[in-house]
Amino acid sequence: MSKNQNKTGSYSFFNCIEKNFDKAARFISIEKGLLEQIKACNSVYRMHFPVKIGKEIKVVEAYRVQHSHHKLPCKGGIRYSMKVNQDEIMTLAALMTYKCAIVDVPFGGAKGGIKIDPQTISSENIEKITRRYTSELIKKNFIGPGIDVPAPDYGTGEREMSWIFDTFLSLRSGDVDALACVTGKPVSQGGVRGRKEATGLGVFYGVRELCHVKEDMDSVGLDVGLVGKRIIIQGLGNVGYHAASFFHESGAIIIALAEREGAIYNEKGLNVSKVFLHLKNNGSILNFPEAKNIEKTEKALELECDILIPAALENVIHKNNANRIKAKIIGEAANGPITPEADEILDKKGVIIVPDIYLNAGGVTVSYFEWLKNLSHVRYGRMEKKFRENVNAEFLQVIETVCKKKISIEEKKMILRGPREIDLVRSGLEDTMINGFHKICDLKKSLKIENMRTAAFVLSINKIIDSYEKLGIFP
Repeated sequence: MSKNQNKTGSYSFFNCIEKNFDKAARFISIEKGLLEQIKACNSVYRMHFPVKIGKEIKVVEAYRVQHSHHKLPCKGGIRYSMKVNQDEIMTLAALMTYKCAIVDVPFGGAKGGIKIDPQTISSENIEKITRRYTSELIKKNFIGPGIDVPAPDYGTGEREMSWIFDTFLSLRSGDVDALACVTGKPVSQGGVRGRKEATGLGVFYGVRELCHVKEDMDSVGLDVGLVGKRIIIQGLGNVGYHAASFFHESGAIIIALAEREGAIYNEKGLNVSKVFLHLKNNGSILNFPEAKNIEKTEKALELECDILIPAALENVIHKNNANRIKAKIIGEAANGPITPEADEILDKKGVIIVPDIYLNAGGVTVSYFEWLKNLSHVRYGRMEKKFRENVNAEFLQVIETVCKKKISIEEKKMILRGPREIDLVRSGLEDTMINGFHKICDLKKSLKIENMRTAAFVLSINKIIDSYEKLGIFP
């Protein structure tokens, strides 16, 4: 039995991350003690608190883990699930640290979780639990604009983030920066446009950038670009849905979509919007009129395709099915979808894996933009939008005068428009994902590292080491 497995044969998620960390550490010359400090979780807060639900008192188990304090505040989502446990939350907090370092977002990694099933609890009781959890975090100084800033994750969204903000504000009345205590809020409550689709869009940008590299495409026998590439996406939640939509719009062919109850397949391609509408109306993607049902979700992962995007759970690709994976590229939209053993098998097969600690960093990148917006108290674009439109109008007038030709109304509308908040947010996200990709690839080449995952870990660890050294904590 692998040291990463417990007695039941399931994986310790945190040990899997440690194994990837140790692979990267071989390329880093630094004192072992500093590496141990970077690897370890700094603070683990496990709590139990009572909440009255109906006529009964329910004791709720919850967590907040701060993995690293090399940068403050810490940053990470809060998930609601019956599968929440300390190992999972520690792992996700560690991944957040490495993600933030790769994309140059100045946060330490954190994560939170509440062990409840939001599908079986009323909205009123979810609100009670959320507000009580927030008050527990405040008591121990585990939340605040400069301390620890939560965000949405599995089972949570804008609604829960609003409740967290309101609870924080009620207990910290007069804090002018209170809006920045949490991100992923509705736009009306200080949220930023583009946050909801940010992780899925980041996945799209990262995979698109890989597909533009001729050397990598040649290595797996594919043409450059996304157009015509056959893609399978597992998970049609927030991340999977938006990633699928952006791939579809770019000219890629979504041949299969998989959910918990099964999968659907059409070799000619699926219309993502129609599938999502079918899911909304029927509660399942199965029996979609333009596709064939696949009874087992796992089988969809093994279909012939160019790109596989696991966007749901961890450890879905493991040593027992890795040899049957036919994808040439795997983009990890989920956290830890590939086990270490499967990683090695896929590496030997020549599969290109775009790792989670880079690829799904779009969410925290745009959360950073929201945090900055809240601290500055100004909406993106408000100061410069009209100024840019006026400058563009003057520029157009000069062009028409010099060229002695009138520009059409439609062309004028396109050129004159100043940037909206969502334009600036998406531009910043695109630039961040492109830069992160090339930093990983440059390091991979210069150090002759075998794969992108190890190169990504080396990049992030080096940045964290630099932070500690510049702080003067270590010589």
